[in-house]
Amino acid sequence: MQAGSHDASDVVALKWRKVRALSAEVIDPDMVEAAYAQPRLRQFVPLVSHGSLQFSRCTESPLTYDIPALFPSAGGGFVVIRMWEPNGSERHQVGWVETLEEAAALIASEIPADWGPAVHGTADDVH
Repeated sequence: MQAGSHDASDVVALKWRKVRALSAEVIDPDMVEAAYAQPRLRQFVPLVSHGSLQFSRCTESPLTYDIPALFPSAGGGFVVIRMWEPNGSERHQVGWVETLEEAAALIASEIPADWGPAVHGTADDVH
């Protein structure tokens, strides 16, 4: 076990509890539950911004934004967007899907195998 990994898992679990308790006015609870159902996503810090669900590989700010995020699509369905590439380039759409289950699976499939679980610290501490 890495030093501090227990602390990080506690922070991640707490963040998930808080996000899962948010009202539907803040975030679609079905989006949150679909992501939470994916074990791969559950090991990262969930973040909510403007109705989207994002993820960080670290517990402290500055956070990472290199895991794709989930956005509801105005015309129905869901858009998966990578906010920042690991190489520093800006956002791009990974895909559009009809269901939340497909969206969560798409996000999980876009995470490199050697990423995770979240680390205690900032983006500078993520290797």
